[in-house]
Amino acid sequence: MIGLDIQCDTAMTVQGHMGKTDTDEDEARPMPSARRGGGANILGPVWSRIADDIARAIERGEHAPGTVLPGAAELAGHYGVNRHTVRQALLHLQGLGMLAVERGRGTSVVGSRVPYKIGRRVSMRTNFAAAGMDVTGEILGHEQRVATAEEAAALAIRPGAAVWVVRTRSRAAGAVVSSGLHVLPVARFEAFPAKLLAARGSISGAFRAYGIDDYVRLSTRLSADVAGPAEAEWLEIAVGAPLMRSRAVDGLTDGTPLQAMDSLFAGSRVEMLIEPTG
Repeated sequence: MIGLDIQCDTAMTVQGHMGKTDTDEDEARPMPSARRGGGANILGPVWSRIADDIARAIERGEHAPGTVLPGAAELAGHYGVNRHTVRQALLHLQGLGMLAVERGRGTSVVGSRVPYKIGRRVSMRTNFAAAGMDVTGEILGHEQRVATAEEAAALAIRPGAAVWVVRTRSRAAGAVVSSGLHVLPVARFEAFPAKLLAARGSISGAFRAYGIDDYVRLSTRLSADVAGPAEAEWLEIAVGAPLMRSRAVDGLTDGTPLQAMDSLFAGSRVEMLIEPTG
């Protein structure tokens, strides 16, 4: 997030070395009368004043969470500036976590992040149900291949054993909240992709088809990252947007591993809540 702010500031700082920029004329002119509240101009770059104006409108509740803002061209016309200046303002607010850029939707207002509890038992549907949101799952793709050394160690299977690799995606309130890569031993889970499809993308539902009614989290490793092109496509967010990565192993209560996962969560929509496991 700090990086986004630095990019905005740097764009203004280097103009003396690179010649006149697209925002020079905007910086020289006062804010237009269309600005809410009118009155005297506030000191600072025009993009910063536009960002403040939009932020105050969000805080006043004029733009509810999930609301898609007008496009850069329309906002530029509203404020009487060029689109580059508006984009700087929106980029700044995205860096602050107030806005999110989503593929196919545009720039939308970010609501409160949903607490995602990680403890001895982890369930996406339960976590989002606690926030009053239904979750739907879909399978983006699957394959059967040989386990890597790391996967074999995590699943306690022999190196070279066959595994299912399934890419899933989950939505809540219409927005993508996560995408996961699930690795499971073929020897234990015959025809797993078909079982998962029949369970409408629910891992717990698919496990029940194998007589597994209860399972627990054996390990979790969390890290922060930014979306590359693939992650942006899976999560329907902008390239460079913040995300959380969870590398985990689920298993039976006796410690037998069932699946290894590499899950991605949109940073603007989810926050991790670590619960005691004792």
